[in-house]
Amino acid sequence: MPIFEYVCKRCKNQFEELVFGQDEAAVCPSCGSTKTEKLMSCCRAKTGGAKGAGGDDAPAATASAPTSRGGCAGCSGGSCSTCG
Repeated sequence: MPIFEYVCKRCKNQFEELVFGQDEAAVCPSCGSTKTEKLMSCCRAKTGGAKGAGGDDAPAATASAPTSRGGCAGCSGGSCSTCG
């Protein structure tokens, strides 16, 4: 059951309507007219991706805190350039 956007041709009111059937006419909530026109709606979608440590959409950075084996969290070996 999609929600469509409409404009009333009589009073120019723009509104959204939950439509159950394809041929169902939308009724203007302001003036009650059935002379309405379906508007082109745009949609927005956001897909996956890693969440960073701060909760933003940036990829999580490699941590450089030492682990129990002496390396950083990135390599755990202690011999890479990020371990310092």
